[in-house]
Amino acid sequence: MKHWGLILFGFLLFQEHRFFPNVKADDGFVKTKGVQLMLNGSPFYANGFNAYWLMYMAADPSQRTKVSSAFQEAKQHGLNIARTWAFSDGGDRPLQYSPGSYNEQMFQGLDFVVSEAKRYGIKLVLSFVNNYDQFGGKKQYVNWARNQGQSLGSDDDFFTNSVVKEYYKNHIKTLLTRHNTLTGVAYKDEPTIMAWELMNEPRCYSDPSGKTMQAWITEMASHVKSIDGNHLLEVGLEGFYGPSSSEKQQYNPNFQVGTDFIANNQIPGIDFATVHSYPDQWLQNSNDESQIAFLNNWLNNHIQDAQNILKKPLLFAEFGKSLKTAGPNQRDELFNTVYTAIYSSARGGGAAVGGLFWQLLAQGMDSFRDGYEVIMSEGTSTIDIITQESQKLNRIRKMYVRLRNIEKLKKARDIRRAQWRSNTGN
Repeated sequence: MKHWGLILFGFLLFQEHRFFPNVKADDGFVKTKGVQLMLNGSPFYANGFNAYWLMYMAADPSQRTKVSSAFQEAKQHGLNIARTWAFSDGGDRPLQYSPGSYNEQMFQGLDFVVSEAKRYGIKLVLSFVNNYDQFGGKKQYVNWARNQGQSLGSDDDFFTNSVVKEYYKNHIKTLLTRHNTLTGVAYKDEPTIMAWELMNEPRCYSDPSGKTMQAWITEMASHVKSIDGNHLLEVGLEGFYGPSSSEKQQYNPNFQVGTDFIANNQIPGIDFATVHSYPDQWLQNSNDESQIAFLNNWLNNHIQDAQNILKKPLLFAEFGKSLKTAGPNQRDELFNTVYTAIYSSARGGGAAVGGLFWQLLAQGMDSFRDGYEVIMSEGTSTIDIITQESQKLNRIRKMYVRLRNIEKLKKARDIRRAQWRSNTGN
């Protein structure tokens, strides 16, 4: 950055907001440039939340106010991104009754989610399918194929069976080419959607070498990009290290799931990396001090690897701590640890571009409480920490926007001076 810009850094950072253009979250597609996410030519920092239930609730018109209030309260606390499911396969209130057969009422629920996110200036990450049985997942796809005469031994055949893969590809195409009934915009042309996710926490226990997962990601990333060239794409990985970086496997929890943080994210078409962080689940027999020590290593190793090896942005797409097994102070410590790592990287132009806690609920959703819930209207200390992170990341973005605007003004001034000199003969 130019010297004059650096001199003005401190001054600009604390200027009144009225002197500068608003920083809008809903304009344009989010892109990548090196290790940063970019929106309208300036770095974009994502502070947000998971809310898997958005489509499920929005499919019932009487419950849509919960979706609206969740977005509204999130926006009031500076949050600018949400991650949610764009799937519900078979079972209760499905999006997809069977391969290629869709529930229009549920789809209109997703339409509402996208339109409300647009209204409140919140970007979306939409996931295509679940690794787990909830809302159908890969098990449902495998069962559909079995019902058509396919001989399949395990749910991991989701990643290799040609019939199953075709079902999945068709679901992707259906989503990407759908026209929103409220906005009229095709999903693949909707800038409110920041990114697509191949699968929520993909795991393939049957092949710890990672080759099965690597081939599947490669094939599906190519399929998505052949239909949609506008949006970013990520895998949905938890961040476990695999055989391509065996020296890093010491930083994993004590299990392997057939994924490979480095190799999987180096695949062409994967635009940014993701990491999930649940020390309370992964290290259940460890005390809080040990869990925080693990978390610090987990965060810092992935930030460094995204910066130096992947050279791609890194989003901490899920993190949290359950109040069923810990107190508010312990949860606050985890949030502070994650947010501090993100901010420390972001303020230096590093690869950490944001975090999404699990999970946001609206008032009146007690049956959805899982111990990890955050309800903005409850006004807890955790909410204060979330809001402070929004403010800190937003200050960084505003600084970049302001410096960019000053650079534009300087260029315009130089052009005017050159024109004046030309006209006056000086």
